[in-house]
Amino acid sequence: MPMSTAHLPILSAIAGILLLATAQGAAADMLKPFKDELFSNQTVIESHDNGAFQTIDYQEMRDINGRDQVPEKRVKPAYVDTGMRWKAQEDETLQLGDRKVDVTRIGPASKQSFTVIFIHGRGGDRRLGSNDYTFGGNFNRLKNLAYRNGGTYYAPSVRGFDSNGVADIAALIRYSYEQSGGKPVILTCASMGSFVCWGITRDADSIKRLKGMAILSGVTDPDFTKSAFYKARLPLWFTHGSKDPVYAAADQQALFEKLYKAHYPARFTLFETGNHGTPVRMTDWRKVLNWIVDPQAS
Repeated sequence: MPMSTAHLPILSAIAGILLLATAQGAAADMLKPFKDELFSNQTVIESHDNGAFQTIDYQEMRDINGRDQVPEKRVKPAYVDTGMRWKAQEDETLQLGDRKVDVTRIGPASKQSFTVIFIHGRGGDRRLGSNDYTFGGNFNRLKNLAYRNGGTYYAPSVRGFDSNGVADIAALIRYSYEQSGGKPVILTCASMGSFVCWGITRDADSIKRLKGMAILSGVTDPDFTKSAFYKARLPLWFTHGSKDPVYAAADQQALFEKLYKAHYPARFTLFETGNHGTPVRMTDWRKVLNWIVDPQAS
């Protein structure tokens, strides 16, 4: 019996709709893939809270010794692309009102499509957040994700983790927001730099300009729920090593669970057996930043 072809136009239309939906979903990501096969293929060994909390398999022999040419000092060449370093990277001192801030900038000084700011911890400066080869090349990936997608990445030197440091970064947030014409500004802080992030959460003017925040191996703020950031319900992503000897993962997990129960837009990535520096090496920047810009997409 001959097969009817009357249904073919309908099937073609359905296929077209599905393809369009897929394309639109891909286009929704602010950051397009960059070396995802090396940085994003992480094994989830436990997940709860509807996927908002994930425990990731981390192994030092694989993720440091197997990834680095010289362990903890120089990553293998496959993990980096330094082209933007010569095209779009500048060390500069910004005069922001009555404050001066030393930064490394990757990307345009104005009209950028978004801005990411990374705050180092104790003993660091702008060189840490702009080093292409340490921490498994993860900063190189972050720099490329910004540059290749029309954004700007700032790695400032923070003079202190007190109110002066917070004021410097508040000025940088304001400057970035104005230079971009009001495009998203995302603040990320590692280790003791998290004191700056928590300080910014209390600055109402900064909150008007921020899109969200990521805390890597950070200290816990027990009064976060009183902050302007919390009241604005801006997205917040934590990453932490389960064996962090500096700031206990359990403290940060407790804050996350409190936020999750309050239906606050938060995510938590725990690296099993990870140490204090593990999140700086292992955080999937593309996943984190895309979610902060559009939490509803995931």
